[in-house]
Amino acid sequence: MKDEIRAHLNEPGHLEKLYRGNKVPFKREFIALYPELKGNALADFWNERLSYETDEINWGTGRELLFVVLAGLVAGFIAKIPGMFPIDELFFYPRNAGFIFLPLLTAYFAWKNNLHPKHIAVICAVLLVSLVYINALPDSTKSDTLLLACIHLPLLLWVLLGAAFVGNNLTDTDKRLEFLRYNGDLIVMTTLILIAGGIMTGLTIGLFSLIGFQIEKFYFEYIGVFGLASAPIVGTYLTQTNPQLVNKVSPVIAKIFSPLVLIMLVVYLVAIYYSGKDPYNDREFLIIFNLLLIGVMAIVFFSVAESAKTTGNTTATWVLFLLSAVTILVNGIALSAIVFRISEWGITPNRLAVLGGNLLMLLNLLFIAFLLFRSLTNKSDIAAVGRSIATFLPVYSIWAMVVVFLFPVIFGFK
Repeated sequence: MKDEIRAHLNEPGHLEKLYRGNKVPFKREFIALYPELKGNALADFWNERLSYETDEINWGTGRELLFVVLAGLVAGFIAKIPGMFPIDELFFYPRNAGFIFLPLLTAYFAWKNNLHPKHIAVICAVLLVSLVYINALPDSTKSDTLLLACIHLPLLLWVLLGAAFVGNNLTDTDKRLEFLRYNGDLIVMTTLILIAGGIMTGLTIGLFSLIGFQIEKFYFEYIGVFGLASAPIVGTYLTQTNPQLVNKVSPVIAKIFSPLVLIMLVVYLVAIYYSGKDPYNDREFLIIFNLLLIGVMAIVFFSVAESAKTTGNTTATWVLFLLSAVTILVNGIALSAIVFRISEWGITPNRLAVLGGNLLMLLNLLFIAFLLFRSLTNKSDIAAVGRSIATFLPVYSIWAMVVVFLFPVIFGFK
């Protein structure tokens, strides 16, 4: 986007169209570009316009607000399907949890970005095939491949959301990185919405109980379900129409949590040594260890995505490099444990899925650490690290598709 802003700097109409279509990335990239444009009358005007802060909330266009309201209602009705039809909740929710809101967010960005009909057709086809396939798998409480498919399917749906977010140019790494930032902003905004909703729920139930009405069951079965289902949709709408609400919070969270997670990981690894816990023979501990690894990977991704917006912060880059290095060590332990378990007790769907996921994360982390080191030695910039993460994202989607669609067939739905 920087190149497009620079190329059309003296074309007010083009800049306005670019801004209205991509407000959040336009503002971020223009502010980063402004120091070299200072003195240009039009650039100075845009800088004042984008830097002006107001306490008023922008509710977007009427059509956009209507879309969000309808999407929230649809999400609520999807979440209520087991209550409205004779469908077992234990069958429905594990298979369809991702379909409650992710396809609606995908539709929102496809509409906002004027996605090409061919791209829309592909996304809809994958969504439909996934929906039919996951619900057609044999119903068994002992099927490892079914559990793995249910776990990895939301990742596949998330990738489709990313495709709609990026728009018609799927190879745009800057937009992919913007998608990662959006996910961080969405987590912050959705958490705030849920906290506010929890407070409102407590007050409402308490007030009605004072006058003799016990509304807990009704409230949670209808208002609570609709609120939970629509929270990510409302959060997305607010982050896209009012980026100023979280664009200062997310970088602060990234800067605070990166060193804290680094310290926690180092202390945790030392504590494991003294605790005597063994990930090689303790299956439950290995599962928790891998969940920790996934959480730390998310922190690394989010922190790098935020740091890629700025340059010159050597301390933050060192923290990210050390965090990546320690995470590589954690990944190495988990990977060696799963290889040991496979060599001792053979291949199972769970072990193969964990092995593949750990290998992908290890390769990604090694690449990230290498580029962070190059950035520290002034051989590249921090933005290259962000681009490497954006480039690697499709690899995770391919693995998710393998686990969802091929594992059940390969292992005989066991």
